[in-house]
This record gives sequence, structure tokens and C-alpha cells, in this order.
Amino acid sequence: MAWINLGIAGVLEILWAISLKLSRGFTEPRWSVVTILGMAASFYFLAQALKSLPVGTAYAVWTGIGAVGTAILGIVLFSESAALPRLACIGLIVAGIIGLKLTADH
Repeated sequence: MAWINLGIAGVLEILWAISLKLSRGFTEPRWSVVTILGMAASFYFLAQALKSLPVGTAYAVWTGIGAVGTAILGIVLFSESAALPRLACIGLIVAGIIGLKLTADH
């Protein structure tokens, strides 16, 4: 269950990061509320995962899921760069997440 909670936390991190951009510096009330609720929910699920996962592994995986998902959605939604070096770096983050999952104590 801890890994499921961590996955949910990571997806919620993507949600709040994209919402933060859409909030335009917290000037768009609807997106500002989504950002704040997404942050709170993401931290809640991360906290649940940390009950049984090592903090270093869980935090790195949580951040990695958020970074990769946000970068991909930035490409899709906001026409951010999809240059090969950038995609390769995203791939390295994915490799790191997989490696941490495979070598985790739990």
C-alpha cells in the first residue's frame, strides 16, 4: 500500500505543479484552489507512504514522478522544448526512479 500511496502522491504533485502555472501567480482563483488542495493531498499521501518506506527513497521517487510528469505535460500542454537532450534527461530521471524502486528496502 505504501507504494500505491507514493504513486498517488506523485500524480498529485504533477497536478499541483501544472495548476500552479495555470494559477498565474495565484491570480486565477480556481487554479489557485486546485494548487493548494493538490499540494495538501500530495503531502498527505507522501506522509502515508513514509510510514513504511525509507525517506530517501520515497522522497526521491515522489520528486521524480512529479518532475517527469510535469516536464512531459509541459511539453504537451505548453509547447515546452522536446529537444533530444531534454528527453534524454527525463529518461535518466525515469531510470533513477526505477532503480530506487528496485533497490528499496520495502
